[in-house]
Amino acid sequence: MSLDRLRSRSVGYLERDGETWSCFLVTFRDEDLRWHGYFSFRPKDGGNGDSEIRTADIFIESSESEIDQKARGLGRPLLSGLLSSALHTFEQSEAASPVLRRHFRKLLAENSRELAGDWESDHEGDIDISRLRSLYASYRLDQVCHFIALTDTANFEMAVDQILEGRQIDFRAKDQLQLSMIVVEYIENRLPIPPFEIWAEDYLSNRQAYHLYAFTLHREGRLP
Repeated sequence: MSLDRLRSRSVGYLERDGETWSCFLVTFRDEDLRWHGYFSFRPKDGGNGDSEIRTADIFIESSESEIDQKARGLGRPLLSGLLSSALHTFEQSEAASPVLRRHFRKLLAENSRELAGDWESDHEGDIDISRLRSLYASYRLDQVCHFIALTDTANFEMAVDQILEGRQIDFRAKDQLQLSMIVVEYIENRLPIPPFEIWAEDYLSNRQAYHLYAFTLHREGRLP
């Protein structure tokens, strides 16, 4: 599987409810060599991109230049409408995300990003064994996060109750992190995750795909 890295360029700024949003056109090429394009938005003072939201893949063309041409043909009213639509979709998703699942996804995402560091720097060149092991640990957490996202809300809450033998995770208590890690470890040990040696070989042959997976799961807030 060969995926081009994400390419992002600024489209300008949009005003919405007194807030300024930066707008970007993002393109990438899939395994069939088709070009995809979407718009991403983030508050002008949004920091490192954690507040970024995006549209679906609006454009699918045979060349990147075709996407650029179509994107340039969109007026500000349509871009503003896409921003409103993306915000609505994001807010609906957040509202539907139960507290317990949101807690685990946030916890895992933060730890995964810390372990992975700057994925961009690993697209080319040699990687030492310690760096590979950090990326592998990040990958394992991503698999748990992905599994939790796929699990039905009621079933997940029931599973957590069984894993913790009836103990409740109180987000105000000091032991909430310990209880959370018991659940994470329980799930991780039961997922069909490849051993490090097999994963490392596959990662070194498919770095772009792994980067796109992690970016989609955490930075875009959607399932790959």
